[in-house]
Amino acid sequence: MKQTKRQRQVGQIVKRHFSQVLMYEGRNIYGNEALVTVTNVFMTPDMGIAKVYLSIFNVENKQEVMLLLEHDLQLLKSRLASRVKSHLRRVPDIWVFMDDTLDEMYRLSQVFDKLHEEKQMGDESAPAKSTD
Repeated sequence: MKQTKRQRQVGQIVKRHFSQVLMYEGRNIYGNEALVTVTNVFMTPDMGIAKVYLSIFNVENKQEVMLLLEHDLQLLKSRLASRVKSHLRRVPDIWVFMDDTLDEMYRLSQVFDKLHEEKQMGDESAPAKSTD
């Protein structure tokens, strides 16, 4: 889904300020162990909803951190509102999603390393054969 220039601008504002809110309020919500970063924010066309994608590191149970964040989402939205009131007319609702792109990339890297060690990747030095 293609976003307009304004959606991208508002998304960047929300991303920057929501990251700061998590930095200051996060340890009160999910503790000092978890490292939570905002990877992306997508705005709906009416700017009413911000879909915030989060990466979570340093914990085994990432779903528990997401549940804790969802439980205190109203507090996070109010903290965000106090930060963006000079930038936006209306503070969007926040929907949080887990971004597991980096986890998948790491898992695929391990699979390729294993295949390479087992010599199942084929001969990388030989040129590709054409089937003319």
